[in-house]
Amino acid sequence: MKDKVTMQDIAEQLNISKNSVSQALSGKDGVSEDTRKLILETAHRMGYVYSQSRKRRSGELEQTGNIALIASDFAFSMKSFFGEIYLSIEQETVRRGKNLLIQSVSKQSADKLALPSFLLNQSVDGILILSHITTDYINTITNMGKPTVLIDHHHPSIHADCILTNNRFSAYEAVRHLTELGHRKIGLLANTSFSPSYYERWEGYVLAMNDFGLEIHEPWVIKDAVENTDYILQKIKTLPQLPTAWFCVNDGLGFYLNSALQQSGYSVPEDVSVVSFDNGYLSQVSTPQITTMDVDLKLYGRKAVEQLFWRMDHPEHPYTELLLPTKLLKRGSSGPAPSADMEKLEGYETANRNGK
Repeated sequence: MKDKVTMQDIAEQLNISKNSVSQALSGKDGVSEDTRKLILETAHRMGYVYSQSRKRRSGELEQTGNIALIASDFAFSMKSFFGEIYLSIEQETVRRGKNLLIQSVSKQSADKLALPSFLLNQSVDGILILSHITTDYINTITNMGKPTVLIDHHHPSIHADCILTNNRFSAYEAVRHLTELGHRKIGLLANTSFSPSYYERWEGYVLAMNDFGLEIHEPWVIKDAVENTDYILQKIKTLPQLPTAWFCVNDGLGFYLNSALQQSGYSVPEDVSVVSFDNGYLSQVSTPQITTMDVDLKLYGRKAVEQLFWRMDHPEHPYTELLLPTKLLKRGSSGPAPSADMEKLEGYETANRNGK
């Protein structure tokens, strides 16, 4: 059974010459942009991989001195988080003697699988993809055969090196912090369908709640949250009882939750504690400032470039995922559980000590 797609297979599928397929996949002139796009889409659909080793043997792999950084318009707009990663990438790339070429990808371009010209022309030595675009778009890039590293994103259908936050264990530590303050009733505010990172933080919350013997009260687990005060206000009003603490999967949700709680007459952290994730701008300007899991953004950039240069020298090695740690920053939004909850906790601990 044939398990490797060749240029000839693609040529026969499209009823064109093998030479045209080769020109399109290598970024050379000789085919129209429409034909090139059709060939790239067909190659991706058929599972064609343009082998790095084959290009080396044929002498086609020439160093350009350029590294590409690609991200969605949305990711580039999130300057408080991704901006510092970008600056670190630029500094590390220049330090290693390469130029950084940057391309923002619109939703329309992603949907059309319209690749940047410097990829089509094969004028980069490696590619960094910041955050998520679409799986099909990222796979179209990786199928071109250039060394590629994903930053803050991964997916089972994408085969590339990834630099990630250790989301599960970091969320676990956030919940641990709340339990150490005596909280037994802990809710979750998340939008788990937005990215794998947020889904993994929910998994970390579940792992911690189970490990610490705490009940997961389903009405307090909101997995489709919107970063909007009015939305969160309405959610709070529908709950007959609030938890004494919330873990939010990002600082935006933490900021809006903090605002909604105070508008509803609750005091933070005297009545309800809030812990979030990322240590972004909103966690710092909130009143009180929000306890959060700090992500080392400069380390993200350095590790991404380091991994890309390693991959350029080791194209045949297995793909790897590197999980970066976080650090808990204790601020004013988290405090001891309200006294009634503390009394229950003390009774629980006493019973455990007595073997009941």
